Amino acid sequence: MLHTDEIMSTIRMLHAEHLDVRAVTLALNMNDCAATSVEHLCKKAYHKITDRARRLVEMCNRTSAKYGIPIINKRLAISPASFLLAGHGQPGAVQFATTLDRAAEECGVDLVGGFSALVHKGIANGDQVVIGALPDVLSKTKRVCASVNVASRKAGINMDAVLQMGQIIPKIAAATADQKGFGAAKLVVFANIPEDNPFMAGAYMGAGEPEATINIGVSGPGVVDCALRRKIAGAKRRLTLNDLAEEIKVTSFRVTRVGELIGREVAELLGVQFGIVDLSLAPTPTVGDSIGEILKTLGISKIGAPGSTAAVAMLNDAVKKGGLFASSSVGGLSGAFIPVSEDAALADAVAQGHLSLEKLEAMTCVCSVGLDMVLIPGDTPPETIAAIIADEMAIGVINNKTTAARLVPIPGAKAGDIVDFGGLFGSSPVLEIRNVDGSNDFVRFGGRIPAPLQSLTN
Repeated sequence: MLHTDEIMSTIRMLHAEHLDVRAVTLALNMNDCAATSVEHLCKKAYHKITDRARRLVEMCNRTSAKYGIPIINKRLAISPASFLLAGHGQPGAVQFATTLDRAAEECGVDLVGGFSALVHKGIANGDQVVIGALPDVLSKTKRVCASVNVASRKAGINMDAVLQMGQIIPKIAAATADQKGFGAAKLVVFANIPEDNPFMAGAYMGAGEPEATINIGVSGPGVVDCALRRKIAGAKRRLTLNDLAEEIKVTSFRVTRVGELIGREVAELLGVQFGIVDLSLAPTPTVGDSIGEILKTLGISKIGAPGSTAAVAMLNDAVKKGGLFASSSVGGLSGAFIPVSEDAALADAVAQGHLSLEKLEAMTCVCSVGLDMVLIPGDTPPETIAAIIADEMAIGVINNKTTAARLVPIPGAKAGDIVDFGGLFGSSPVLEIRNVDGSNDFVRFGGRIPAPLQSLTN
């Protein structure tokens, strides 16, 4: 039985501290939809999605009302589209993507992930179809999100794929120039992509998963920040970083329990298996729901100043420890996200000149994603974009962790211009890219950067 103070603590989390379930994601294995014609493939896919997901929004709303916990997004994730599209060509890929978009709309789902390719060791025919179709797919659909895994700990970095992504991303931005290049915000380039991630744009259903599963993404930066502020305000002795890390860990434990409760209830109502809770501190542009504000509470008055990376490392580790103790079903990314445009405090740090691309990259060494929602000048050369991606992939491969790059070239924009996407995607200044054209020859070599040594690490 919960004690009274625990109940009151949960009420505070819900009503004053921006606790929510960020995403309930129904993952579906679509491999049995394979067909010899695109028309048959699309027909089978539409029927399967609308049959399995038609009650998702209803069950989420019922569970949200029962517990008084907001569920912000209802999402779908499918097995990689590249598995289904080999032999169908790029027009078929666009037709399949528009079918996914239409099915998601029919079910009332916010986003659908899984227009994905896994090319960390090589690019197969289906992968090439997916990558080549991305400008059309992401400009002609509203809900479809894409991901491409170009590196892994065991395979190294596929630099041919990295260069292709550097060339494709500006094309996506150009194809959505009327939306300020927003199509690129629906694509993530990964190293060590997790197979059960409920967060977009990188969600997809990996191998080894059941036919259908519910994965939960819980977010709580505001909860953690409020807990730290209460701890500091009520302290009767000098606090150390050990004390603050412990408070983060305890708060993450409670948030994870809330997420698992919601996830298991929705899964039971839908009659599918419960998958994982992804306890990721994913911020929103809402004031008080920010990773940057947590860093300020931890004593980093200017985000990007020396100490910022250490503070993110402590935060990320404490979140993982608390979540893992709370549930045996923790998965996905589970840690701290630092998406610049989606976090008002981070965006302000860029505007103030405190947070540069180089410092942001350093912070990604210890967070749970990477260069996320980073807005860059629209005329950034493809080779420079590829080199930025390569750096981020190297961090993931060498450190055996997931890293990602979600770079958004803004057509016609230059460094310092403010771009506002609205909603959860927020706004941010365009970051300056220094040393443009300084690595062109490197990325043009192509090939594969070999996997790192697995034994003599230090």
